Amino acid sequence: MPEINEDSKKYTVLARKYRPGNFDDLIGQEALVTTLTNAIEKNRIAHAYILTGIRGVGKTTTARIIAKGLNCIGTDGKGGPTSHPCGECENCKAISEDRHVDVFEMDAASRTGVNDIREILDGVRYRPTSARYKIYIIDEVHMLSKSAFNALLKTLEEPPEHVKFIFATTEIRKVPVTVLSRCQRFDLRRVEVAELESHFKKICDKENVTIEQEALTLVARCADGSVRDGLSLLDQAIARSTGSVTANEVRSMVGLADRAIVFDLFESLMQGNISGVLEFLQNQYNCGADPIVILQDLLELSHWLTKVKILPEAANDVSLPEAERTKGKELAEKLSMAVLTRTWQMLLKGINEAKSSSASLAAVEMVLIRLAYASSLPTPAEIIEDVKKNSSGLETSQVIPDKAPAVAQKEPEKPAPIKYDNVKPVEIPVAKTPAPEEKKAGVKFASFEDLTKSLMDKKQAGLAFSFMNDIYPISIEECKLTVALGNRAPRDFVTKLGHFLEEETGEKWIVDVVHHADGMQTLQEKAKAIEDKNKQDLSTHHLVKGVLDTFKGSYIDKLTRKTIEVIAEDEEPIVINETGEQDV
Repeated sequence: MPEINEDSKKYTVLARKYRPGNFDDLIGQEALVTTLTNAIEKNRIAHAYILTGIRGVGKTTTARIIAKGLNCIGTDGKGGPTSHPCGECENCKAISEDRHVDVFEMDAASRTGVNDIREILDGVRYRPTSARYKIYIIDEVHMLSKSAFNALLKTLEEPPEHVKFIFATTEIRKVPVTVLSRCQRFDLRRVEVAELESHFKKICDKENVTIEQEALTLVARCADGSVRDGLSLLDQAIARSTGSVTANEVRSMVGLADRAIVFDLFESLMQGNISGVLEFLQNQYNCGADPIVILQDLLELSHWLTKVKILPEAANDVSLPEAERTKGKELAEKLSMAVLTRTWQMLLKGINEAKSSSASLAAVEMVLIRLAYASSLPTPAEIIEDVKKNSSGLETSQVIPDKAPAVAQKEPEKPAPIKYDNVKPVEIPVAKTPAPEEKKAGVKFASFEDLTKSLMDKKQAGLAFSFMNDIYPISIEECKLTVALGNRAPRDFVTKLGHFLEEETGEKWIVDVVHHADGMQTLQEKAKAIEDKNKQDLSTHHLVKGVLDTFKGSYIDKLTRKTIEVIAEDEEPIVINETGEQDV
């Protein structure tokens, strides 16, 4: 039987070995440390505390430090409550080793019922056996049942003087407000990357481990603000290495791509170099990088570049390598805000698609292909500018000119100007009727358009709606109007319209009604036909056709005086106004 190495039997993982034993060792929680230190020194100790934050930031550790500080008696056995527990007295040692009879630590995730809480309440009435305070630490308190919370409320509000409650949770919103109102709350924040790097460096020095600075940075970033997660990754990296811990080993371990290469990938995407992008992805995948993590790196980079675009001083972050800062400034200057925000939105949606896909590599490839093709499309501001340049006097443009997807490294041909000769602008939602050559004296309304505008201006909404949608116009002459009535026309329409015309002109009008409307159109139908004709004519232009072909299922949705709206399948509507701005 092989012998067991005695050193391996004694080994303790870094997360436990370097667990803080006092407030001085607790990193990244200065506000909490200051408040609790002052409270203990001034003897303003609350009867209940609740600590909240993400996993691994020190909630349970803080609870144990509080328990030691309240029960520490010093090395001489005569000390009182202190914010700097000695760690040498019997109480401190017993609490650190989780064997003190007066400090109860319960995991609410495994003991959620009211009977578990009743056990605590039965013991509250008795004084501590050997400590100064009886302390109940309940971890993941949000897991308690509603009945358990209710059973705890009265005792929590007015506990005996010798009892203190300390709760810890990662889901503060699931804790009833009745419990929160009875506790002092502390929110433990994520620990910053720089603080984690410094902390991990000290631990490596104590463990006599040589590690590259870039490797430390990668571990700190992957920890996502959690000290415990970071120490677990560091422990794994040390075990994986045969000598010095290198950045490449850490990347391989956690499935990351080289940070510098991610910059090159982002630049290739913005240049539309699809073949290079796919080759890069396959190489990184073969090396063990997670495709979804690569997308997340690109998302993070697009966010950082956007910040640099708005706040150039963000590129001076000393925690980033000089090469990244220089490259970031160059990219931020080259790319417009519209391109960066579009990239962010496509990546954000692409990550969700890849996570829900059974073939993550294929899903990521499709996301990158979409990004590369989208890089050759113009921004909304460029679209508006192109329309203005090519409109040559057209008052109301209803076109969506765009650039067809260009092949990478090829200069696109200069597009021919769009011809607008066959496009009829729709000024208002009614169709014009030919006005007479000369407006006759005493006649105010020379066309159906004049009459429609007057109805709208005089707040005759119901009459105007019926006039546009339920009436078939035939002719308008001097004090005579000839129309055909639709099936939905109100019975009193003719009477009301006659009174309106007489009030507006001061003359008696004849409203002649014919009883056949076969093949005729209402004013609204005529306007719709004109708009549809405009859309059909413009959709055949090669620029517009390029956009519609690129986004399968897309179509021109709305044409108005000042805005253009395009709808694409599975995409949010793109609305472009006359200033070139867009709302997505």
